[in-house]
Amino acid sequence: MGASLPPKEANLFKLIVKSYETKQYKKGLKAADAILKKFPDHGETLSMKGLTLNCLDRKSEAYELVRMGLKHDLKSHVCWHVYGLLYRSDREYREAIKCYRNALKRDPDNIEILRDLSLLQAQMRDLTGFVETRQQLLTLKPNHRMNWIGFAVSHHLNSNALKAVEILEAYEGTLEDDHPPDNERCEHGEMLLYKVSLLEESTSMERALEELHKKESKIVDKLDYKEQEVSLLVKLGRLEEGAELYRVLLSMNPDNYRYYQGLQKCLGLYAENSQYSPDEIERLDDLYKSLRQKYSWSSAVKRIPLDFLQGEKFREAADNYMRPLLTKGVPSLFSDLSPLYEHPGKADILEQIILALEYSVRVTGAYPGRVEKEPPSTLLWALFLLAQHYDRRGQYDMALSKIDEAMEHTPTVIDLYSAKSRFLKHAGDLAAAAALADEARCMDLADRYINSECVKRMLQADQVPLAEKTAVLFTKDGDQHNNLHDMQCMWYELASGESYFRQGDLGRALKKFLGVEKHYADITEDQFDFHSYCLRKMTLRAYVEMLKFQDRLHSHAYFHKAAAGAIRCYLKLYDSPIKSTFEEDDDMSKLLPSQKKKLRQKQRKAEARAKKEAEGKNEESNVTGVSKSGKRPVKPVDPDPHGEKLLQVEDPMSEATKYLKLLQKNSPESLETHLLSFEVNMRKQKILLAFQGLKQLVRLNAEHPDSHRSLIKFFHKVDLMPAPTTDTETLIWSVLGSERPLISQLQGNSLLEANMNFLKNHQDSLMHRAAVAEVLYLLEPGRKSEAIALIEDSNNNMVPNTNEALGPVREWKLKDCVTVDKLLKTYLVDDAAASRWKKRCAEYFPYSTYFEGSRSSAVPGSAYNQNVSANHADHEHNAGSIAVNGNMEAFKDLNIQS
Repeated sequence: MGASLPPKEANLFKLIVKSYETKQYKKGLKAADAILKKFPDHGETLSMKGLTLNCLDRKSEAYELVRMGLKHDLKSHVCWHVYGLLYRSDREYREAIKCYRNALKRDPDNIEILRDLSLLQAQMRDLTGFVETRQQLLTLKPNHRMNWIGFAVSHHLNSNALKAVEILEAYEGTLEDDHPPDNERCEHGEMLLYKVSLLEESTSMERALEELHKKESKIVDKLDYKEQEVSLLVKLGRLEEGAELYRVLLSMNPDNYRYYQGLQKCLGLYAENSQYSPDEIERLDDLYKSLRQKYSWSSAVKRIPLDFLQGEKFREAADNYMRPLLTKGVPSLFSDLSPLYEHPGKADILEQIILALEYSVRVTGAYPGRVEKEPPSTLLWALFLLAQHYDRRGQYDMALSKIDEAMEHTPTVIDLYSAKSRFLKHAGDLAAAAALADEARCMDLADRYINSECVKRMLQADQVPLAEKTAVLFTKDGDQHNNLHDMQCMWYELASGESYFRQGDLGRALKKFLGVEKHYADITEDQFDFHSYCLRKMTLRAYVEMLKFQDRLHSHAYFHKAAAGAIRCYLKLYDSPIKSTFEEDDDMSKLLPSQKKKLRQKQRKAEARAKKEAEGKNEESNVTGVSKSGKRPVKPVDPDPHGEKLLQVEDPMSEATKYLKLLQKNSPESLETHLLSFEVNMRKQKILLAFQGLKQLVRLNAEHPDSHRSLIKFFHKVDLMPAPTTDTETLIWSVLGSERPLISQLQGNSLLEANMNFLKNHQDSLMHRAAVAEVLYLLEPGRKSEAIALIEDSNNNMVPNTNEALGPVREWKLKDCVTVDKLLKTYLVDDAAASRWKKRCAEYFPYSTYFEGSRSSAVPGSAYNQNVSANHADHEHNAGSIAVNGNMEAFKDLNIQS
């Protein structure tokens, strides 16, 4: 390194390297310039200067210098290594690996290059290459612990756990007296637990347990030791020992639900579906009674029995569980009880208990059967719980009535306002929900959660500017909107993107959805630093779990929403293309095709030139903006804040396909994935790929309205296609001809008959009838009135409720009714039918602003309309900014009732 230079310049070259490592970039540039004055063609110096400039964000100069250095010294491993580092900084990992391999051809035993190569191989999951590189590192430096561990981990990741165990045992043999230094005891204990987990993974349970017991004294983390031991005992079928050990763990942490679940498994009293025989329920009841005597302070030991108890025993246990929590005033009580609503019959019992408690506290001031008076707040929390219960059952009138009563009782409790906002959202009044959420926010301006909930309600009501102003109250100064992106605030970007999509602003919607996609790319990149860190710190089990998590990262719900949202934007953009600036220009239309082409090329060159100049300015500002403290300069302004350039994509379907492939790989069990696949490929005229998506829809849920709609649409289009003329078309027809009889819905039926059969099977479902109507109109446009009648003849039946004192709940969902309304307006295009439908739904959903229900804020003079108007007036009064002091008028002349 710098060997071809005289001693003075060689020392300067070492200074460049040291300056780069210590981030003293200006000092490094000064030394590089000093060498280049005498030796302007010295390749390694040119490369190091380029690498230093890269750290100052002067990328174009950096690449130019590094390539020049490589040109002057093609056989230098330093030049190739620097070129690889440059590619690595730009996340071009495959190119970086090529450069590292070229460097190793010149210097095969360079530890630094091998280490960098191994990190990239782990990042790219080149596991075979990772094993080879780690083995070479271990051969070169066998006295380095990290090399042993890295070699073992590489074999583990390459699905060879037993080989990894052999390597770890060989490493233990290198330790004096088989014992690590005192300052490495924690790391050594973690390595031993990792080795045991490897044996467990390779199904060597007996050996794993024996190894665990043998090394007990060397393992510092005793809790992990016990959890690993009990896991092995259960897998070996030694359930009695496992049960004893779970009891020991419960004595350490009696609120850990996993320990209770493990104890039940050991006693043979665990079922995944929570379905138990009467005898098992009796035994479980006895078990938890004994545990309750031992751990009376534990909430878990009181809550878990509610999952398996039935009838009167459940009533008694639930009553006893709720009373102290209502007295204490625990706002999360309903969230705790919420899973019980999935158990048949338990929701009705809970309703009866809550009503009895509320009535007794209201009338007597005490719980049923007790003389001691409860504090006044108990009635408040009983009303709060009852309101949430009614909301869960879809009885919004009663939920709002109870929450209003609670607010009248104590108007200073923020949870009540947040809950009422949530109820109004469920009922369909999004504007009023946003106003209530903002009122809750103003009651505690320092609470980030309430602020975030308010922002979410505003976005759901499509009040995006207001939501942005509210959200940035908790961001740093400066470019506040970009701060939300920098903080990877994905829920905000998704909600904002959905709102823009609903409003038809595809540019901004795409900007938000693709922003979320970028976050996932950043999360993938973030693992890079851990490849060396975790091996050094010996957090091996967490490291392997992190790698497994990264491998399934794109199956996360947020990524699915973002990718699906982006695909929907591209579909809409394809169906309704946005005219470019050239197409909008009248003068452009008068030009000849050759002149248009020249003009387009000219504009592209001008844009490229402007972009290059902007990058140059950014680089200059970054260089001058780096302070002595080494802090980075302010990021350049986003050149496309409204996503206008994203709309100028030439082929929306090719862009959509990028994200579709990710969904198909990571969310193959999602109906939406294959529905989007069908829609994209139908537009691309990729018939077999569309059919592939259709088959997946039928496999997942053949009775779903979307599956039926797609099935009939597809074969209707196929039937309209002209006879095949090429070999490819003939092959496609033969494939479809052989597959069609295998689809049960179409066997021996025409498309019209299949549609009517589908209707017979789903007479009472609104969405199924809507799908049948849509397909009927597609097949026979002359039967439009019959299609509309299919929808209008749907009955919104009552869901029976066992408690006759409560109003019944109807089957139709607001979201489904909105979908049907849009179908009538945009597809069937019948304003009269849409008007009748709107009037009918307004009766079923009186709080819905979409249908202008009688109690919604959309109706002038309603209570919620006044609330929303006051809220908007307040924001306008504050000159377009969010008030930092809430409107506290509601708290004048408070009268707290007992």
